[in-house]
Order: sequence, then C-alpha cells, then structure tokens
Amino acid sequence: MSTGGRPSSRVEHATVQEAGRLGGLKLLHNRGRRHFVEIGKTGQQAMRRKYPGMAGEWGKRGGRPRKPNLADVMGEAKK
Repeated sequence: MSTGGRPSSRVEHATVQEAGRLGGLKLLHNRGRRHFVEIGKTGQQAMRRKYPGMAGEWGKRGGRPRKPNLADVMGEAKK
C-alpha cells in the first residue's frame, strides 16, 4: 500500500536508522524546510558560543572533529 511518498503511520520492524529517517520526513512534511533552516541556525549559534573562535579553524580542517564511535573506543575492527 503506497502512501504517496509520505511516511507510513504504522511501521513494523524498522531499524533505528529507518525510524529516524521516517521521523525526519514526517517533520519536513509537517513543519517545512524553513524549520530545518531555523534549527540549523540555532545549532550553529550554540556551537559558536560553546567553542568561540573555533568554527573557522574547523572549517579549514573539513569540519568539527567527531567523537569516537564505540567500535573505535573498544578497539573493534570494522567488518
């Protein structure tokens, strides 16, 4: 049963990634692109307050450093 491109209201056995994607699509449908622009601006302002002067340096390096994932911390190799 197709929902015309909109997320299904009843999803069985969805992965966390799929559930997040569907939730994001639902939010986009309900609130629109402008909402994502606003929360992006808010996040950027918060990051600049938390790490003053670092945004330019991170930009030169290709973006803010990421926290290590659990596999890196535990020393497990990716398969």
